[in-house]
Amino acid sequence: MSNPCCRGVDIHTHVVPENFPAYRGRGNAVPWPSMSPAQHCHRHVMISGKVFRTVPNQCWDGAARIVDMDLMGIERQVLSPMPELLSYWLDAEDGAALARHLNVQIAGMVQRHPERFSGLGAVPLQDMTRCLRELEFVVSELGLAGVEIGTNVNGKPIGSPEFEPFFAAAAELGAAVFVHPLRPTGMDRLVGPASLEQILAFPCETGLAATSLLTGGILARHPSLRIALSHGGGAFPALAARLDHAWQVFPALQESMPEAPLATSRRLYFDSLVYNPVLLRQQIALFGASQTLIGTDYPFVILDKAPVPHIRELDLGAELERMLLRDNALRWLGLPASR
Repeated sequence: MSNPCCRGVDIHTHVVPENFPAYRGRGNAVPWPSMSPAQHCHRHVMISGKVFRTVPNQCWDGAARIVDMDLMGIERQVLSPMPELLSYWLDAEDGAALARHLNVQIAGMVQRHPERFSGLGAVPLQDMTRCLRELEFVVSELGLAGVEIGTNVNGKPIGSPEFEPFFAAAAELGAAVFVHPLRPTGMDRLVGPASLEQILAFPCETGLAATSLLTGGILARHPSLRIALSHGGGAFPALAARLDHAWQVFPALQESMPEAPLATSRRLYFDSLVYNPVLLRQQIALFGASQTLIGTDYPFVILDKAPVPHIRELDLGAELERMLLRDNALRWLGLPASR
């Protein structure tokens, strides 16, 4: 039987600050974000003088978020920046300044409602020295659970060797890492409206990025890393299964990867945001019930409005249900399951 009293922990939610500081760097025509008023408590996120996205007040208003959380059966949200704000394309100094603003804002939301929110910060991965400094600040000084990172940094996948110091430091600090697609590859292959970037290109991008963590050896060298993939890992489950088969027949893959890819993959975490119970069951079967956790993409339009019912309708029994609803997420965050 399911446990109707058990509420969920949502690891995939996004924050946009109500305001950004004025640009104080030394560049010209820098795509520094700003906010401008819109209707119905919304605000426009402005980048390079154009509206990037119009967002609701739930993006920065913790009390408004909590109202929605209670309606959705969510006991805790994990706050992370709207991915475009990671801004790896900025100059390193500008990127570090923007990351610091995001991190302080998210930490403030967590501090005002510590029983309802955990936080993930941002780091300027385009400059490793500044990245490692900000990672230490996020975890050791602000007390956030970890960081959100994009799937690529100006076209370089996260499994590339230059990002090894970041993952080594994240493992050493015990920081949770949440991987979200950003400026995906394959846009030239899409036919249709601009929204297909999020709908179709994002999952393909995530699959390739996650696979780079295997083929680049990041997961093998740092087995204690706690990495969660958004959108159920996107295309990654199919890619991992194919890679696992290939590993058994191609000696070059065995030489470069000391462990079977599927075995390594089962150390990753996957959010539940796949929009289909058949796919969610397959995800759980392939990677294990201990590795799936709730993700909704709150408060954006593509969100899953009923994440707890979607877990319960799988009818997996009270113990597994509790793992999927909350305990897996708390373990990924580094929090005790009894919270």
